[in-house]
Amino acid sequence: MDNLDMNILSKLLNNCRESNRQIGMELGISGGAVKVRIQKMIEKKIIEKFFITVEPPILGNGVLYFVVSGEDIDEILEQVSMIGDPNFVAPCVGGITVCSIVIKDSPEKKIELANKLMKNVRILSIFEAENPGFNSNLTKTDLEILEEMIKDPRQKIEKISKKMNMSSKTITRCIEKLQKNDGIKFTLIYDPKKIDEFIPYAVLTWIEGNLKETLENMNNVFSKSYLQIPFIAKNQIVLFMYSENIFKMDEFTQKVRSIKNVRSADLFIPKKISFYINWLEKAILDSKKSSKLHLAYQTN
Repeated sequence: MDNLDMNILSKLLNNCRESNRQIGMELGISGGAVKVRIQKMIEKKIIEKFFITVEPPILGNGVLYFVVSGEDIDEILEQVSMIGDPNFVAPCVGGITVCSIVIKDSPEKKIELANKLMKNVRILSIFEAENPGFNSNLTKTDLEILEEMIKDPRQKIEKISKKMNMSSKTITRCIEKLQKNDGIKFTLIYDPKKIDEFIPYAVLTWIEGNLKETLENMNNVFSKSYLQIPFIAKNQIVLFMYSENIFKMDEFTQKVRSIKNVRSADLFIPKKISFYINWLEKAILDSKKSSKLHLAYQTN
């Protein structure tokens, strides 16, 4: 892996449907060269699979984040599944794991229940990621196309059109709509341990003050080190970054803490990243049963 590989990986993490030709134009190389490098990352299992992430509020759900002591994924999944449906799990350096679950309602009651029921892992922190106002005005056609694209987010429009017996124009329009939705990401899952020359990491920040101003300040300082576009909630910004060494990584984290309006910043170095889509498949299935054409959701 070199800087060019990391730039290609970053492009795909932010939009895996971007063509090899377009990525090449942006990076100053040919589309063929991009294709070769992507294939090498797939063969080395750096890229595990192309994937679509959907923020739970898009389909009317809430989400709770857990930081727990321990790295036994099976044990952690068993524990959090008593409270809700797993969304992602990421064991990190230092013997802690960050995970999230999807819930239907009553986040306060779910947090109380988690503290009572989860006995085999030590909970370091639980918090609700407040819905930042994702647009959830989807149609049944949008959901049907999303359901198909979950299988392979990079598949060609012509292939989807043939499979679903819809016009290419309809497919194109729906995909463009999905891509414009901040709560839906056409991305990929990668293996952090396979990136030997760089260290991917995340900095979770809690903000007190103007979120937009704070993000702009962060972008001015750190954008060249972003691996993914920052994730934003009402009082949180998560920076996904990469660095050549732990000293630079620590230096950047300290700089994040010095940014105006940043109340606190916690550093996480993932060793593995796993996503689960059972909740998403069920939510899409339930939504398609609705008698409404447009499905506007609102979480409690």
